[in-house]
Amino acid sequence: MSLDLADEEPPESDDGAWLSCIECGNAIAPFEDVIYRCPDCEGLLEVRYADYPTFESFSGEGVWRYADALPVEREVTIEEGATPLYEVPRLEDELGVASLRVKHEGMNPTGSFKDRGMTVGVGVASRLGVDRLACASTGNTSAALAAYGGRAGMETLVLLPAGKVAAGKIAQASLHGARILEVDDNFDTCLDIVQDLAARGEAYLLNSLNPFRLEGQKTIGFEILERHREDYGEFPDRIVLPVGNAGNTAALYKCFRELVRSGSLDEGEVPKLTGVQAEGAAPMVEAVENGWSEVKRWEEVETRATAIRIGNPVNAPKALPGIRATDGTAVAVSDAEITDAQRALAGEGVGVEPASAASVAGLRKLRENGVVESDERVVCLTTGHLLKDPDAAAEAGVEPESVPGDTEGVLEHLAE
Repeated sequence: MSLDLADEEPPESDDGAWLSCIECGNAIAPFEDVIYRCPDCEGLLEVRYADYPTFESFSGEGVWRYADALPVEREVTIEEGATPLYEVPRLEDELGVASLRVKHEGMNPTGSFKDRGMTVGVGVASRLGVDRLACASTGNTSAALAAYGGRAGMETLVLLPAGKVAAGKIAQASLHGARILEVDDNFDTCLDIVQDLAARGEAYLLNSLNPFRLEGQKTIGFEILERHREDYGEFPDRIVLPVGNAGNTAALYKCFRELVRSGSLDEGEVPKLTGVQAEGAAPMVEAVENGWSEVKRWEEVETRATAIRIGNPVNAPKALPGIRATDGTAVAVSDAEITDAQRALAGEGVGVEPASAASVAGLRKLRENGVVESDERVVCLTTGHLLKDPDAAAEAGVEPESVPGDTEGVLEHLAE
């Protein structure tokens, strides 16, 4: 499977960018109409460029350091990106790999990687002149959309599965002024409704079905590659990441292909994309393990990792080829394994929500199974901050201890 980008005749446009259908290659001008899928075959769309970026073309900091690789100018921003690539020496020793770094996207302004997509996606919405934004969400998308929509002065509508979203995320969306609609069903039904609203022209959809949102998310890949080469003199061998709607997997794959096209990255240097899902919501893993070309929707999904509790990953047609083309894989982990990984990360001072810890849990399992080898340099992506789901953090942590209200009583308690 090739890592190159498809070539098609670009449409008449002065933007230097256009939309291309990943199924039929149809080329579409990017800003003439609001569009999410190919009008000819309903395939997913990707943004293409007349010129692709090189590492030398980047300047500045954060997501907009990579402006030459993005479809709009910097307009709606809360200083997103430039997140840490942490060393975790005890975990590195435990897992027995050549190096292990953790890219902590929970250090973005609203506490998740979604901010990268929203700075670009809301900027596009502003250019298109829409006045109402909408998303379905397991929590992080709603928080980011509410913040960036508020920054842009746009009405924001978020649909959440009732009783299935962590309190911290609902609080964010609420405080940033979104209208919150709690749907009596799961995330996939919420996304069905939002897509229908968008098709009727009632709102501008900013889930990762929107190709412009993934353009912001691909900057995660640029940052990982630049920083890893700076620290080690080479690119990582493997990037392990949680998979919900598979937007980050698709975005990283596109980042790699753009750099290969520009000559900044050799095909042999491309990291292996390795996806991790919870056992109770693992349709991508099922497809990878069975060699399927399509993902089969899971109608019932359940996991404590609420951010990846998704049964129908909309970006699977982009993500599956990425896993296969990079010689990667996918693995499912239990909720108990996710909690153990969350504790291990916390022991290194890295606080993440449960879904984020899935990447480390997956790496553990792949090392135990001999899939990941000891000489590999690995980056685990963690996608959301610890405080996104404070209830889960409290359950995974230690219980408070009651002590008397004096120093002697405290010392006696400690001595017991």
